[in-house]
Amino acid sequence: MLRDVVVAPVPQASQLLDRALSRRSLLRGGLAVTLAFATLRRSTARGADAVAGRLRPGALQRDPNGILDLPAGFSYRVVSRTGDTMADGLRVPGAADGMGAFPGPNGTTIVVRNHELVIEQASLGPYGARNALLDKVDLKSVYDPGAAGVPAMGGTTTFVWDTRKGELVAQWLSLAGTVRNCAGGPTPWGTWITCEESVVTPDGNYARPHGFAFEVPPTATPQLIQPVPLEAMGRFFREAVAFDPASGCVYQTEDLPDGLFYRFVPNDRTRLTAGGKLQAFKTCECKSGIDVRNWSASELAIGELIDAEWVDLDDVESPHDDLRKRGAALGATRFARGEGMWRGADGIYFACTNGGEARRGQIFRYVPSPYEGTPREKDEPGTLELFVEPNDVEKLDMGDNLTVAPWGELIVCEDGSGEQLLRVVDANGELHPFARNALNSSELAGATFSPDGSTLFVNIYEPGITLAITGPWPRAAA
Repeated sequence: MLRDVVVAPVPQASQLLDRALSRRSLLRGGLAVTLAFATLRRSTARGADAVAGRLRPGALQRDPNGILDLPAGFSYRVVSRTGDTMADGLRVPGAADGMGAFPGPNGTTIVVRNHELVIEQASLGPYGARNALLDKVDLKSVYDPGAAGVPAMGGTTTFVWDTRKGELVAQWLSLAGTVRNCAGGPTPWGTWITCEESVVTPDGNYARPHGFAFEVPPTATPQLIQPVPLEAMGRFFREAVAFDPASGCVYQTEDLPDGLFYRFVPNDRTRLTAGGKLQAFKTCECKSGIDVRNWSASELAIGELIDAEWVDLDDVESPHDDLRKRGAALGATRFARGEGMWRGADGIYFACTNGGEARRGQIFRYVPSPYEGTPREKDEPGTLELFVEPNDVEKLDMGDNLTVAPWGELIVCEDGSGEQLLRVVDANGELHPFARNALNSSELAGATFSPDGSTLFVNIYEPGITLAITGPWPRAAA
């Protein structure tokens, strides 16, 4: 379903900043440098990255099909809907959430898509009415087949999209038997990490514990992977992950009002099943006790930098779901519902859905140390910055999933009240509406760009519609 619209030019940024100075040399010289993205506005920085363009979309145009309002020049096609028949004979599950896009053969894009379902939502699951299609699946490839013969309904589907023709090639179930697969993130080696936003334990419905991350390789042919929980990365009410390719460290968010910001230091940076060390973020001693959630007062100012410390965690499979409580007892900082997270050229960005005095959302940026995850990081620690906190529902209404666009700005999905939008966050921390859910008041989720930068994929969470948006995007950063 292609909307007929007229393409209009999008203005480009006039100046680029060279990545000329290392973070170490900046510290040694005591220089205050403005970063090309987040710290163009106000922050003392330790590096410089270039932003090649900016998206100033203009007024949103009403969609005659009543699905997604977009600016002039942009259009969408429907990739799939809940209930569509897939190549494996199963049905597209509902509650489409986080997604990651990867290069496929012959110019195609492979997208891995999460489905935030629990065992009781069989009507939205992949197995059809009364689970009549369950015999099409080898239960040995289902993580939790259920205690009563009904498997957990969460997992991932994979679809292949022809970005040149704007057409769906195929889609299928790729991970089965997990619970509430919410967000996640891509790995530096080109796979997808999907995260369970649940800590249910074996009972009358479930046969296995949940709350883990799983790795899903993007494939161009139908394949149901053998699910392996990444237990050493912790068991908690998890949301998203992002990687620092320089150190191999993995960052994780927790979607609870007292959730922590976690770091996993792997033993083998390309084999997460090899184990590692799980830690939680703690503000430096000079900021000890600060509440970065800013609920009652602005204890952390926008643009303020906090040096990071990290506390070691034990018993990370947390059978009593007390990992965050034990971390807080060790001084770990609590965040207001950590949500989507994505790595940009100048740091790790993550949203906290109900942070700020108005509880309408925050976005943070974490810049890893050049010695991240090693004893030397104490000499030059990583830094945390409060990047966005408008406390204004007209500017941001509970940001959830987010991604970094190819040209460097953020695209943020809202999950608030009333109308739901995609927002662009620019280099000055200002927010601009880019798209509006014209169908209903359901959240938008899973925003991610195709590797060639031509297509933005996004979900309307309910009733479960995946869209592919094209248009005059700014050119990518160098």
